[in-house]
Amino acid sequence: MSILLPRVRGALSRTTPSRFSLSPAFPRASISTIPTNVSGLLDLKPSEAVENVKIDGYVRSVRAQKLHHFVAIGDGSSLKPLQAVVPADQAEGLTIGAAVRLDGSWVPSQGRHQSHELQVSRAAVLGPSDAKFIQTHTPILTASDCEGAGEVFHILTENERRASAADPARPFFRRQVYTTVSSQLHLEALAQALGNVWTLSPTFRAEQSDTPRHLSEFYMLEAELSFTDSQSAVMDLLENMLKRVVSDLADSKVAHELLNPFVDRSPDLAPAEQVAQRWSGLNQDKWPRITYTEAVRLLEAADMPFTHKPSWGKDLHTEHEKYIAIKVGKGYSPVFVTDYPRDIKPFYMKAGETDHGISSSRGTAECFDLLVPEFCEIAGGSMREHRLENLVESMRARGLNPTSSEDPTKNLQQPDNNLGWYLDLRRWGCPPHGGFGLGFDRLMCYLTGVQTIHDTAAFPRWYGRCDC
Repeated sequence: MSILLPRVRGALSRTTPSRFSLSPAFPRASISTIPTNVSGLLDLKPSEAVENVKIDGYVRSVRAQKLHHFVAIGDGSSLKPLQAVVPADQAEGLTIGAAVRLDGSWVPSQGRHQSHELQVSRAAVLGPSDAKFIQTHTPILTASDCEGAGEVFHILTENERRASAADPARPFFRRQVYTTVSSQLHLEALAQALGNVWTLSPTFRAEQSDTPRHLSEFYMLEAELSFTDSQSAVMDLLENMLKRVVSDLADSKVAHELLNPFVDRSPDLAPAEQVAQRWSGLNQDKWPRITYTEAVRLLEAADMPFTHKPSWGKDLHTEHEKYIAIKVGKGYSPVFVTDYPRDIKPFYMKAGETDHGISSSRGTAECFDLLVPEFCEIAGGSMREHRLENLVESMRARGLNPTSSEDPTKNLQQPDNNLGWYLDLRRWGCPPHGGFGLGFDRLMCYLTGVQTIHDTAAFPRWYGRCDC
């Protein structure tokens, strides 16, 4: 943060600018020693107003009133922020975490909690920040397999690896530990304390897939929304976020290089026209949405030689997703596929309330995948099952705790059950909530035209390859 206090004029005027006059008129001061940070400005306590103050910093808090917003600005040089009084018509975009530049006068304050404050005449947002979500950090090592597909890397110490039945090693942890396949379960816990949260962290999958779309170690952008019972709201958030990314990048130098067909390109990149079409598709007014059941009917009616025959109750394969993206998204727009069969989705997803024309014995989950043309799935999300009894039933149905009991939650509370802590989240004040995970490396691959996801990582790891 930098603070600029140019030499000010003498006390020739006895009034503050007519545009903004919250405090009484102050004489103008001439300051020879110029503070360079918030701490220095807070130490500056002139009896007269200092004009033409210019300050860069981060918004710590905002109190909005009809005519003015009281904004706390900090830069790390002081635990105490300075108070800026911003006219309501200048306060757009002043959200917590935003990087801002404020112009105004440093004047004695009428408030009780600070001696001086910055009366702002102009506010500019240098870097916006969405105040509705809080960034969090989730663990890499976990005892919980979120997806339940068994595609996890087990953690063993060298002593444990060398141990035998005749000479067993003492376990480092008291239970089996894995590298995380998703931050979702821990993110749900944080959401109950903090509200809407997000994280961008490494994720590990032991998938035996050697394709241009798969990595064993990659980054996942995940978000959880508290107090929402609408799957549409989760999809809207994801759609609007990606549209904002493309919109904000559109005028950047990198975008011009990627989208300009006359710029020399590496042969490893897709043609500029193809990349430009991807960007344009992401900016479509409303991305189409289709249920899994509708998608299967579309695939069954298609006159296509699919390697895997489409059938209700089975996962959609890459060839199916590509066809849906072409047919529904016109090969241009991203497509949401919603309400997959419950039996092929993880235990934590909320059961669907409508059957979409299928028999009641074949239930669905309130979930979705986001498909993009050419690249297929880049994100997935769902409503989470927030009701304890329903979650226990879902876990038992998947064999997570096959032991029967008069108390359906008894065995799931035992210390040796790795998901007992997750169930506890449902026991006290768990609101309806949902979230999504976005493959960050896949998004980078799609936006840049890089042909293989391996080239988006400095040190890529995939099936059979971890060479350094």
